[in-house]
Amino acid sequence: MPSTATELVTVPTGLPRSGLPIAHMRSVYRLGDVERRLEKLPPKEHESLRATYERMLEKGAERFQVKPSGVPAMDHLYEQLPNFHDVLDDVKRQLALCHDSRDALEITPMLLLGPPGVGKTHFAREMAQLLGTGLGFLSMSSLTAGWVLSGASSQWKGARPGKVFETLVDGQYANPVMVVDEIDKTGGEHAYDPLGALYGLLEHDTAGSFTDEFAEVAIDASQVIWVATANDARAIPEPILNRMNVFEVQMPDAAAARAIAARLYRSIRADHDWGSRFAPEPGDDVLDAMAELAPREMRRAWMTAFGNAKLAGRAVVEPRDLPEAHGRKAAIGFMQ
Repeated sequence: MPSTATELVTVPTGLPRSGLPIAHMRSVYRLGDVERRLEKLPPKEHESLRATYERMLEKGAERFQVKPSGVPAMDHLYEQLPNFHDVLDDVKRQLALCHDSRDALEITPMLLLGPPGVGKTHFAREMAQLLGTGLGFLSMSSLTAGWVLSGASSQWKGARPGKVFETLVDGQYANPVMVVDEIDKTGGEHAYDPLGALYGLLEHDTAGSFTDEFAEVAIDASQVIWVATANDARAIPEPILNRMNVFEVQMPDAAAARAIAARLYRSIRADHDWGSRFAPEPGDDVLDAMAELAPREMRRAWMTAFGNAKLAGRAVVEPRDLPEAHGRKAAIGFMQ
């Protein structure tokens, strides 16, 4: 689908840390297609579909297509996500290719493969912030049919558009980051393949005319930035794996885990008025204990520890303030 050449100097949300992103407007569907579909609807029937077409016409077809104005500052991500350096290196290389050219931002679909709690979903959210674009999220573990991704025919009761359609039509961006979370846990009925739509969506050429089964209007999903997460690659079809850059993300080592925990401590302390009542830095003994946790568990553990220390009348968090051992986990390997 054609895009305009109008360059903007600002976009409404998600500014990367390097400054204002470069933005153009891109048409993600053809208004004429929508108008023709709307005209063909029988009067007083298909009210949900009619409302969808009317919303598409009201919103218009153009969305922001953004990219950073230069290779963005990424040092904070290398520090925050020490176990994602290979992924960050790859993103930086792809950003370097397009930042001083007229080319659109192009990021190869990626699969982040690693144990639960390692920070995969957090990485995807940070990348959307870095690139200055929107974010769509789809948890595949909750799917029971393929139409949740690609929509269901309006002939079915309760049918609605799929997540790709909603993210592009209802959002502000032509190139959002779309997170396909826990892609290895996809379930489905025998009549549906929950991953079926991805075969075309992950290919640039076919994604340019993606048709949601509900709206039956071609949508340009060619600029979507795909990030999938999984614990076990063996449950993912080979054609999906072949369309993605696969990165194995391990739990951070002890030193990296301590650094993550210390940074979280400082962040939580700075974000709350009550934080000034606590010591500026945590002690080595409590950092040793925190390093045993998965990164996504650390914030909850710190909040519990701050509360327990406050109740005990102390300004210093101690290991005994952390959640009980049954809430703690050792490093988790890949699922067998």
